[in-house]
Amino acid sequence: MSQSLLITNARMVNEGQVREGDLLVVDGRIAQIGGAISAPGAEVLDAAGQVLMPGMIDSQVHFREPGVTHKADIATESRAAIAGGITSFMEMPNTKPQTVTLDALEAKFALAAGRAWGNFAFYLGATNDNLDEIRRLGANQTCGVKVFMGASTGNMLVDDPATLDNIFRDAPSLIATHCEDTPTIQANEQRYREQYGEQIPVRFHPMIRSEEACWKSSSFAVDLARRHGTRLHVLHLTTARELALFTPGPIGGKQITSEACVHHLYFSEADYERRGSFIKCNPAIKRAEDRAALRRALAEDRLDVIATDHAPHTLEEKQDTSYFKAPAGLPLVQHALAMALELVHDGDLSLPRLVHKVSHGPAELFRVYERGYLREGYWADLTLVDLDAPQRIDRSQVLYKCGWSPLEGDVLRSRVRATIVNGELKYRDGEFFGEAGGMRLAFDR
Repeated sequence: MSQSLLITNARMVNEGQVREGDLLVVDGRIAQIGGAISAPGAEVLDAAGQVLMPGMIDSQVHFREPGVTHKADIATESRAAIAGGITSFMEMPNTKPQTVTLDALEAKFALAAGRAWGNFAFYLGATNDNLDEIRRLGANQTCGVKVFMGASTGNMLVDDPATLDNIFRDAPSLIATHCEDTPTIQANEQRYREQYGEQIPVRFHPMIRSEEACWKSSSFAVDLARRHGTRLHVLHLTTARELALFTPGPIGGKQITSEACVHHLYFSEADYERRGSFIKCNPAIKRAEDRAALRRALAEDRLDVIATDHAPHTLEEKQDTSYFKAPAGLPLVQHALAMALELVHDGDLSLPRLVHKVSHGPAELFRVYERGYLREGYWADLTLVDLDAPQRIDRSQVLYKCGWSPLEGDVLRSRVRATIVNGELKYRDGEFFGEAGGMRLAFDR
């Protein structure tokens, strides 16, 4: 017997348009989009004029499983993500063990089955010696290959020019890069250590993880991609200077794309005084002028998508007073869509453009199959948002395993009211329904 859900009186935002009407879901997929839809026997969800959009596809998260599950795990973080309107996620390979073989990649998919609340994919990580594994990766097996061109440790720091040249030449799918130049960072660290020892004030983090460190690495990655014709996606841009490397325009015409993360669009260096290590991340949150440039670049389609780089650490770890011991990374998925919607409230992006950056854009960029749009026949991954429901972020309401948020005390002007994954209502106004039912993402390349 078919299962159906009728969403009525919605303000649907999709593919550059806003329209009032109803949307019918049958057996997990969008069956009909129209004015007043009649569906006897269907469960009815009255949207009451709220925004109905495709769920956010977060193309950069660290859910810490396997191996670092005292900080987070797939189940806890994906549950927090659907409370934040994120219906699909792509998770990073720097776990324990690292996801640097095809066997480890498939083991991670098995680990997520039946436990992930949202739909999932996992990056294969590049190392200094796993080129054969990268070559064996199927073009549609997963979202892509992650290359840490700096800002990592051990074998996942891939900064040898010959190794990088081979990876960029031979990777069978999209390469996603973290770009910071390690020698520049190390020189900056030494300079500040000579002045402050281990107690470097965290406000100097954007000077240590500097504009120059970002530029050297990202420009090198772009040069490599141009030389080899590589499909390159540069993650979490933070500086106005780097934006010159990327071209405005539709994703479909680009070989090289780029991303902004919600915390780099929300915070600036002025927030270190109040937030301290709680907003320490790599690459660093930088100047207000850089934040403004990132927002403009999204509006002109120079930056293509918005993601989170969700990377939780325990409260104890984040409270360490040593600059070098306090880890970098922020938990963000629960409030990421509401953070992104601040750009709409501020007048920096239209609502349809915002939906493109968090839903359509990631689907197109990664060639996600039958998701990311309100289209008949597509999987019903949907988010219902109230743009006129301010929320004050309080630690008692945080759903992450780490139990804290860098936004505590702030007020966001929107909130997620409901999230539907694969046609099933999984979250509504603070309540979860059913069990984890995320699927492995499929790709069409």
